[in-house]
Amino acid sequence: MNWDTVKGNWKQFKGEIRSRWGKLTDDQLDVIAGEREKLAGHIQESYGVTRDEAEKQIEDFEKEARK
Repeated sequence: MNWDTVKGNWKQFKGEIRSRWGKLTDDQLDVIAGEREKLAGHIQESYGVTRDEAEKQIEDFEKEARK
């Protein structure tokens, strides 16, 4: 998944992100604004997981989005 594309189309991706990580608030999604590193940090914070686990979840999300 190309995160430049995600960033450019963030409004469309917000729904997919929200359905995957429902604990993320609209304010957090606005701050993330399509940036992968920020997404990982907010997943880590909101779900109490390690950085590695947050990265793994994003990788899984990317794999599913490619299908």
